[in-house]
Amino acid sequence: MSEVKLAAEVRSDFGKGASRRVRRDNKVPGVLYGHGGTPVHVILPGHELLLALRTPNVLIALDVEGRTELAIPKAVQRDAIRGSLVHVDLLVVKRGEKVTVEIPVHTEGELAPGSFLLEHVLNTLPVEAEATHIPEAVTVSIAGLEAGASILAKDIPLPAGSTLAIDEDAVVLQVLAAQAEEPAADSEGAEGSEA
Repeated sequence: MSEVKLAAEVRSDFGKGASRRVRRDNKVPGVLYGHGGTPVHVILPGHELLLALRTPNVLIALDVEGRTELAIPKAVQRDAIRGSLVHVDLLVVKRGEKVTVEIPVHTEGELAPGSFLLEHVLNTLPVEAEATHIPEAVTVSIAGLEAGASILAKDIPLPAGSTLAIDEDAVVLQVLAAQAEEPAADSEGAEGSEA
């Protein structure tokens, strides 16, 4: 996992108006918290943060007033219409520390021939991993699965150093039989009656 370096400014103005001014300058207000310390309100560069957040569970090295803090995104708020960043909460982590994160579940392969649907019961899998070695995703083979088949959390191979943070019998994926549409009922009275 790669580290993204960002410079952060400490924020002293609070409230809606102050946050709007920050966003107008293409920056994002945020809070850096964790390890029992006092939360630090920060301002982050908008474009660089947006690029960093494209990687799930990205590790961010923040330069805050000359000291470097490692952090992972915990909560990201986006504008519902434009999709722009509104606010971000960052959790301080230390090298070697274990954290619980959600990693995306990807699939590979094709289902068995027939009319089957793949249902993602969970789109992400909660795992515990070392903060500087968080897996980007897990990949599951669905090749040849038929209706009624399920893939449980314990069936998914995890990267080294990661452990499940969910019940191992939790269903992650399941294959369903597709429902066929019933043909429209023909009205017999409409055909053949000419007046």
